[in-house]
Amino acid sequence: MTNIHTEELAPSLARFEAALERLEQAPPFAKSNHRSRLLDTAERLLRKPGGAEAAYQYAERFDAAGVFEGSDWNFPARLQAGLVPRTLAEGERWIVTLECLSQLRILAISERKLTRIGFSAEQAGHFLKELLALTLEYVFDHQTEAARVSAAATQLPRNVVRFVADVIGYDTLLEQLVEEIWRLLRQRPIRIEPIKMMITKLAIYCYGDQRENIIIPAGAERLISSLFSPSPASVGDPGTSFYAERLTTLDSQALGEEAGACARSMHDTGLVSAYHAVLIRYLVKENPELLISALGLSSTGTDSLLTYRDLVHALIEKAVYPETNQSVLGLSSMLERAVLHFPGVASSLWRQINLPLTPATQTRLIASCGSEQPPDVYLLAGLLSMLGQPLGVGQGDNPTCQSARALSWWACSDPDYLLQLLAWAGRDDGILMTFRGQQISSAFLPAGASGQVGSDLDPVSMVLVPHLDRVYAEMCRLAHKAGEDPHLHVNPEFHGWQVGRGFAIAVDVIHGNLHKYEEFIRLFYACYHTSYNGGNPVIHPQPVGLAVTDSLARFVGWHAITLLRVTIDQTGETRVYFFNPNNDSGQDLGNDVVVSTNGFGEVYGESSLPIAEFTSRLYLFHYDPLEVGNQTQIPPQDIQLITKLGKESWAAKKIPALDDLVAPTQHPVPPQQIK
Repeated sequence: MTNIHTEELAPSLARFEAALERLEQAPPFAKSNHRSRLLDTAERLLRKPGGAEAAYQYAERFDAAGVFEGSDWNFPARLQAGLVPRTLAEGERWIVTLECLSQLRILAISERKLTRIGFSAEQAGHFLKELLALTLEYVFDHQTEAARVSAAATQLPRNVVRFVADVIGYDTLLEQLVEEIWRLLRQRPIRIEPIKMMITKLAIYCYGDQRENIIIPAGAERLISSLFSPSPASVGDPGTSFYAERLTTLDSQALGEEAGACARSMHDTGLVSAYHAVLIRYLVKENPELLISALGLSSTGTDSLLTYRDLVHALIEKAVYPETNQSVLGLSSMLERAVLHFPGVASSLWRQINLPLTPATQTRLIASCGSEQPPDVYLLAGLLSMLGQPLGVGQGDNPTCQSARALSWWACSDPDYLLQLLAWAGRDDGILMTFRGQQISSAFLPAGASGQVGSDLDPVSMVLVPHLDRVYAEMCRLAHKAGEDPHLHVNPEFHGWQVGRGFAIAVDVIHGNLHKYEEFIRLFYACYHTSYNGGNPVIHPQPVGLAVTDSLARFVGWHAITLLRVTIDQTGETRVYFFNPNNDSGQDLGNDVVVSTNGFGEVYGESSLPIAEFTSRLYLFHYDPLEVGNQTQIPPQDIQLITKLGKESWAAKKIPALDDLVAPTQHPVPPQQIK
């Protein structure tokens, strides 16, 4: 802290320290009153120059003292950076103060001055980068008129956000932002609104009134143009109404250039402009032959389009609007995957176009998507995205990795079944599944382990996840047997016949300790390593369970993922490629085990690890008991390496009993809560 501010801060800092000491010493029943006093003194301190830096030195203490207790801020892993701007702009005085203290606490976690189980330093860093991208008006002096009028009210958050930017790296903030956006886009998520918000902020500060003071980072122009000027006729961001009129004046050659430019931009970045949606709607009516170019289709996609021309046109007319522009990428990818050729899919989509939705379903969709378009439009648009980008499904900030994995699974391999479930849920507000010959209806079940599902999901997930979560919890209850993991029975019946009936688990279910770990490792290699399983590829993706660890290799919790394939990468190393329903699949698991999402042959949405590193975090998998290789051929050094990595990370200490998976809400770190 600079000397120039020390004297000014002294009285405020002394009052803050005194209030903090009283909160630390207060008994639980008296914490509330002392918490209010601390927030009052913190607000005064943070408003002063240097106050954020001073308060930052106490981050570990005020976090441990319980200033966040009883609020959403007490669970940093659940916080959403996208909600922060509105909190800072519209929140009450102490709410804003609490948010700012939370930012200082997260900064301390990112700098490894403070630890929180389930929220690593890398996660904290990513959160702060996204936060800064969404609050650039506090970092730079490019304020709106409204911000200037309310300068006094914004002084506190401006001080804190600028301090965070100073610590993270103020000079390279925009470069970090652009790099972060590209990293997220390479994973091709379905729900992309937060990324579009970041790019919008980026555009404002790169091309605003004071742009001469800003060095535009490499890659920023491609991101900005993909949303605001992806084609010759949209240069200058004229607005969708003017653009629609301009299209009527273009000849066939100019329209072809528009179509090709929009398609290239979409496939290059994974972003779809509102102008692209306007173009697609225009071409359907005026020049449908150019749809092939506008969607960027190969021969496979072209065959799908020509075979199901009427259906594709109907889908566009119903679902593709500027408000649902990302569905254009979903439609293109769906045609490329030849999903319409799957039995039952085309007929089911015709049904979905005219499907009536229950009031409860409509309410959930409006909460998530807004009301600029009818709920059934958002649902159909989201369905196109899920069928086209099944590896882009995310669980949001909800403990529902099992349900998110299942949705991705069915979108990949059984889209007809997914469409049937969606029709039941949307039209009847209940789905039916069978477990051990017993029919289960979600309509008559209590809320599952996740409770109330948040609004940060894609439209299909918003409709189906509450039902799937209830059914999954009921299956676990019915399958519960002391000493046995319920997933042995639940996974095959919840996901489908493709799940192997062989089942292996690396821990003693009752006590949670390692159990026959070397045998577990040998079996996995004999089933999935192509050097020891007879060279057999993965025929059907399989559900597996990871013991997730943070960047310090400490156990965080159990997590459901899908093993997609095992193959040799370009370096000659055998890698496991898998789907992770986390919103961000690139994670540092400690022990130099860092998940890759691109650069090693991953397709969009895949994650990968060398097979030894992957196995070191594996605790549960399914396999075909009739297709097991020779377990005696596994090299001892591989067994030793994996055992070492496992025992130095998630298995270093006694871990919670897996029996608690039946009632995840009672589990210290429920498996579905890993982000």
